[in-house]
Amino acid sequence: MENRRENVVLFPFMAQGHIIPFFALAQKIEKHGYSITYVNTPLNIKKLQRSLLPGSSINLVEIPFNSTEHGLPPGAENSDSLPHNLLFSLLQATMSFKIPFKKLLFDIIQEQGGVKPVCVIVDFFFGWTADIAHEFGIFHSIFSANGGFGMACFYSMWLNLPHKNIDGGFGKEDSTVLYSIIEEEKLKSHSLYCPDVFSRECAEFLLPDFPEAGKHHVTQLSPSLKMAGKNNPLTEYHRKNLPTWANSDAILLNTVEELDKLGLMYFRRKLGIPVYAIGPALLSENVRSSRAGKEATISPDKCIEWLDKKEVKSVLYICFGSMNTISASHMMQLAKSLDASGINFIWVVRPPIGFDINAKFVADKWLPDGFLGRIQDQERGLIIDTWAPQVEILSHKSVAAFLSHCGWNSVLESLTSGVPLISWPVGAEQFHNAKFLVEEVGVCVEMARGTSFEVSQEDIIEKIEFFMGGSEKSKEIKRKSCEVEEIMKNAIRDIEIYRGSSVKAMEEFFRAALLMKDGTKNTN
Repeated sequence: MENRRENVVLFPFMAQGHIIPFFALAQKIEKHGYSITYVNTPLNIKKLQRSLLPGSSINLVEIPFNSTEHGLPPGAENSDSLPHNLLFSLLQATMSFKIPFKKLLFDIIQEQGGVKPVCVIVDFFFGWTADIAHEFGIFHSIFSANGGFGMACFYSMWLNLPHKNIDGGFGKEDSTVLYSIIEEEKLKSHSLYCPDVFSRECAEFLLPDFPEAGKHHVTQLSPSLKMAGKNNPLTEYHRKNLPTWANSDAILLNTVEELDKLGLMYFRRKLGIPVYAIGPALLSENVRSSRAGKEATISPDKCIEWLDKKEVKSVLYICFGSMNTISASHMMQLAKSLDASGINFIWVVRPPIGFDINAKFVADKWLPDGFLGRIQDQERGLIIDTWAPQVEILSHKSVAAFLSHCGWNSVLESLTSGVPLISWPVGAEQFHNAKFLVEEVGVCVEMARGTSFEVSQEDIIEKIEFFMGGSEKSKEIKRKSCEVEEIMKNAIRDIEIYRGSSVKAMEEFFRAALLMKDGTKNTN
């Protein structure tokens, strides 16, 4: 692509799981010769400053936000700093950005002498920005940092609520949805039965507009979806926001065409607009070291030094992401299982459910007596509280598997390193990602679903030892993981004799945006 210094505006939601992929996207776009206006609230912008390289064409711009005006604590500008019961308040507060965002676009155009940005790329929570962008005649795109399959399931479930016996729980019977109703007594025999989710819900169901995704079970629903219904504010929010995606000129997904065909097919069919797979968009090494505003609690060098002492494929890496944790009882069972198994592991720990996830982790309170001392004496365990250099860990030859919540950023980092996963989803679209990895890609085995069940020490040890052993099934999963690693790397390869699918998709996206900027809107 020719070297242009035209401007692209990026605007993510205020959460690390959104801010970081958007910053990775900014780096990717910058390589194509564009300047970037990266928009966020003042405190998030301040934290991002350390991630900029000298001479970067990424310009960090503040959009005004006062958290206390929305019933939030002072300085609460990122979901990472909030308890779960206030996350929806932060989401609702973003509706106050409408006027400031319109003014921001106006100011950008004025500063550029009347020249409009090439495009505006926003978070999937910000579908309302399409109308504002189009007022200025600017190409508009949604960027979802999620995978196609997981996001398609998320999109369909919130619009249709197919796990309810009635149409979306709103009182109208819907005979078009295919259900397999299982009696509660029969359901109890299910290995992942959770008594709190069974009421008048369907135990198994298909998505009415995405049957290709196969059957889903109520145990594969996030806590938010289990509570969805007519008078639920989050349900109303999603049912208002998600249809606005169709007002965009394009959708960008942080995935790979060759890997995620079903999810991409769903959105192309559902929305009727171009959908581009441009992933994996991952942070460059210099930004990872600063963690886009997050403080590292252990240096990459120390992790590598520890891993270098271990045999090839002998270490289990465990992390549930920056915003997730498990119950105190699950944490205790997992620790006991690691103790009994005798394997090497790195475990990123955070306070369990019911405690402030950002508080100091108290090992004596949440781990078995003597656990830390034993693993330190045996030099087979590394406990890290808060953040760890995940990419560096996953890319090390000693790591055999990743026990993960299956947040998409973590999935991408694992797949691009050829590391198979053990799934333990706890919220959002993580359950759908886990289903995709197990059933469609074949690079994952399931450990657990959510936090409302009892998991046995025997089950945990069995799943852990699966990847440490040499069974034919484990060998097959490891082989597929290596194949997927090549698919991921090939998608972003850009050399004289080969240009990957994600490279081509990004170029097609900008051709469409430039056509609209030049007055000829893309009609593909």
